[in-house]
Amino acid sequence: MAGNTFGTLFRLTTFGESHGKAIGGVLDGCPSGLELDLEAIQNDLDRRKPGQSAIVTQRKEPDTVEFYSGIFEGKTTGTPIGFAIHNTDQKSKDYSHIKDSYRPSHADYVYDQKYGFRDYRGGGRSSARETASRVVAGGIAKQVLATLKINAFVSQVGEITLQKEYKELDLTLTESNPVRCPDPETAAKMEEYIKDIKKEGDTVGGVITCVAQNVPVGLGEPVFDKLHAELGKAMLSINAVKGFEFGSGFEGVKMRGSEHNDQFNKDGSTKTNYSGGIQGGISNGMDIYFNVAFKPVATVLQAYDTIDKDGNEVKAQGKGRHDPCVVPRAVPIVEAMTALVLADFFLLNRTVKL
Repeated sequence: MAGNTFGTLFRLTTFGESHGKAIGGVLDGCPSGLELDLEAIQNDLDRRKPGQSAIVTQRKEPDTVEFYSGIFEGKTTGTPIGFAIHNTDQKSKDYSHIKDSYRPSHADYVYDQKYGFRDYRGGGRSSARETASRVVAGGIAKQVLATLKINAFVSQVGEITLQKEYKELDLTLTESNPVRCPDPETAAKMEEYIKDIKKEGDTVGGVITCVAQNVPVGLGEPVFDKLHAELGKAMLSINAVKGFEFGSGFEGVKMRGSEHNDQFNKDGSTKTNYSGGIQGGISNGMDIYFNVAFKPVATVLQAYDTIDKDGNEVKAQGKGRHDPCVVPRAVPIVEAMTALVLADFFLLNRTVKL
């Protein structure tokens, strides 16, 4: 299986399956001498882990990361950082009913067709559990980028949309509720809606907004390795993501060029920021902001029609522990992937000038 590595200089390779002994990764390219705050990394993992509230999957995993290399006396050595997160609460029997059939809109069918074999326990390698390894690496990337601020939050669940722009919000409130929406009133509505969806055995999608601030001018390359293209790739690599837009996004098509152009101030900053902090594929020093759309989780706890591996039409029903809405737990994943992209370009940018 190809495609298990992300990044150019700051490079993460992940391993493991949802119901295997462990998941983990190897992070290469981290500069030496960086004093790591391991508690901050674990805190990000705790924000992603299952069982943290009534509106997420009730799988109980401590998700404690163990580091095996690349760190000595609390500092990075410049060698590969190896780590693992051990699985402790697998219930593989919950998936025995899909051993020979395929869940609609899941990776089951394509895995079987591509590899001739699949790990049906929790989706195996296609499970979103793999993203815990990304959160560990992203936590390290955040510390490489100590002067930057990266904040993601839930801005939409189903048709319930946050009606404020990020500059109007107190982003310190994001962690004050289980939905991770920084507007308490909207968060309460979202939480009740997710609970209602869960009672019906169904799922719902949503949108996460991410903002990166204090990003220096010059990150990104002007042709194939545009900064926004790499951010898009990073976000679209996350399970259940169906869309990515940065800056004015799709709303920008409604504007004229004279309205949409970001006029300069004398210091090189811009009066507006429809560009989303990126122009010509390169960061311009303004806030980078973007939206990531997540589909409803494919596994629903309702009866459905499908086919088995022999092409026979069969009936099945979802079982086990699943998120009714993935976006609250995906917030730290979006932050992690953002940090991985920015850290990679930050190191690449060191090679541009003497």
